[in-house]
Amino acid sequence: MTDVLIIEDDDELRGLLSDFLQAEAYTCSAVATAEEGMAFLAEHSVRILLLDLMLPGIDGFAACSAIREHKDIPIIMMSARDDDESKLAGYRLGADDYIAKPLSMAVLTAKIKALLRRSEKNSNGGKQLVCGTISIDPTKRQVYKNGEPCEIRGKMYDLLLFMMQNSGRLLLKDELYDAVWGDAYVEPSTLNVHIRWLRERIEDDVNAPRIIKTVWRKGYIFGDVD
Repeated sequence: MTDVLIIEDDDELRGLLSDFLQAEAYTCSAVATAEEGMAFLAEHSVRILLLDLMLPGIDGFAACSAIREHKDIPIIMMSARDDDESKLAGYRLGADDYIAKPLSMAVLTAKIKALLRRSEKNSNGGKQLVCGTISIDPTKRQVYKNGEPCEIRGKMYDLLLFMMQNSGRLLLKDELYDAVWGDAYVEPSTLNVHIRWLRERIEDDVNAPRIIKTVWRKGYIFGDVD
C-alpha cells in the first residue's frame, strides 16, 4: 500500500512534496495529471491523496468527483485559489481538506496525520449503526437510506458518523468542529454548509428536518424522532 499519492503538474513542487513526505517516513507516488492518478488508484491501494486543483486535462474538481465515485480515501485539495467558493466547491465534491499554495509543509503534515488518524479510527468501528431510515456500515464507509446506497463521502461521512454515534444528545458546534475537522482551520460557515448537504441527502423534507434538528445558537441533535 502507498501512503500518499500526489497529483501535481508542477515538476518542482511534485518532487519537493515527494522528497519531504518520504523524509517523514511516508511511502509516496507522484504523477503529473489526473488521468495518471486515476489509473494509479485503479491498480493500487492508497491511504491519502494530495490533489492539485489546476491540472492539465481533467482538473482537480472533476478528478475529485470521479475518484469519489469509486474511492473513499481522504483527499486534500491543493490550490493557489484560496477563496471560499473554491473551498466549498471542493468540499461539495468530496474533498476532506483544502490547503492553499504556497504550501506550509508543517501545516500539510499536520493535516495528513489528522486525516489518517480519523480515517483509520472511523473505519475500525465495525458495528453497523442504524437510526430510523438511515444506516451506516463503517467497514465499507457506506451510508444507506431505506436500504439503498446514499452518496455521502469525505467530511460529510465523518460528520454523519459522529452524529449517529452520539444520537439523541445535543452536539455543540465546537464539539462537531473538533470531532470532524480537528485542529485544522475551517471557515465558520463550513459546519452549516455540511449540515445542509447532509439534510439534502437524508431528510425527506429539508425544510422540515426530522433527523438532524437545529438547537438555536447551540448545535444539533441527531435522531429520527418527533
